[in-house]
Amino acid sequence: MVDFEAQLRAASLRVTRPRLAVLAALHDHAHVDTDTVIALVRADHPSVSHQAIYDVLRALTEAGLVRRIQPAGATARYETRVADNHHHVVCRSCGAIADVECVVGHAPCLTASNNHGFVIDEAEVVYWGVCPDCSVHHSEGS
Repeated sequence: MVDFEAQLRAASLRVTRPRLAVLAALHDHAHVDTDTVIALVRADHPSVSHQAIYDVLRALTEAGLVRRIQPAGATARYETRVADNHHHVVCRSCGAIADVECVVGHAPCLTASNNHGFVIDEAEVVYWGVCPDCSVHHSEGS
């Protein structure tokens, strides 16, 4: 079991019921949007306000406990997998998102052809396509 209280303390964040609930929801449901986080948290803690959950997501993201991803044209999603430089594949049809391991094997995974003097420590890659479920449904409709 993941010790969410220890994670919060290690990030110098106060341990609160909303923070624990959001971390647990994201641990069990990767790549979910804010509305889904709200629904998951409020299923067990109906008194937690929408604003409190927004505030928790922002605090957890700023503390590095949660990663916010927002593929072009998609709503922001959140995940607790933050300790590596992995990437994502996004379905153009249904919006499903899955993790893709680092392309080369060491951060930042890709070497820029010209770094323009920047010290690069991360590469963000988003692969786009159609997921297996949508591929099947698309070919069935043809």
